[in-house]
Amino acid sequence: MSQEQLEKPIANDVKDEAKKTPATEGGIAAYDKEKGVVAEPSGGQEEGEVNQKKPEGTITIGEALEAAVLTAGNKPVEWSDAAAIQAAEVRATGKTNIMPGGVAASAQSAATLNARANSEDDKTTLADVLTGASSKLPSDKPATRKDAEGVTGAEMRNDPHLTTYPTGVAASVAAAARINQAK
Repeated sequence: MSQEQLEKPIANDVKDEAKKTPATEGGIAAYDKEKGVVAEPSGGQEEGEVNQKKPEGTITIGEALEAAVLTAGNKPVEWSDAAAIQAAEVRATGKTNIMPGGVAASAQSAATLNARANSEDDKTTLADVLTGASSKLPSDKPATRKDAEGVTGAEMRNDPHLTTYPTGVAASVAAAARINQAK
C-alpha cells in the first residue's frame, strides 16, 4: 500500500462505495417501520442481510446521547447515568452484552472512578463519556417510546432517590422519542 492509501480513513472508502451502489439494485426493498430496518438484496449483498437506515428526520439513540452532552455535559457520571447509558446502548445495538471500549463500558468505568474520586475536579463528566457516542455505537436506531421507557427505568432503578436527572440521559432519549413520534 502507498503512504497515501494508509493515511486515508477506511470508513470513507466504505461510504464512497455505498454511494456508488444503488440500494435497490437487483431486488425488492422491505421496510420494517418499527425497527427502522431495511432489508434487501443488492449489489454485493446477499439476500437476508440487513441494512441499517435511518428514516429521514428522525433522531437516533446515539444522537440523543450526544444531546445529553449539551444539556448535562458538566455533570459527573454516576451509577444511574451509567445504567441509563448501558440501557440506551443495548436498545440501539440490539446486543445484551456490553462491548469493551463502548459507550456503556466507558460510563461504568467513569462511575467507578468517580465514586472513588476525592474532589469534584477529578471526576469524569458526561461530556467526557458521551462525546461522539453515535460513532462509538456499532449500530444505531431511531429512538422510540419503548426505548425512552427502558432508559428512564434503568436510570431510576440505579438512583438512590429513584429519580432521573432533569436534563440527563433519560430526558434526552425521551425528548428524541417524542420528536420522532410526532413525525
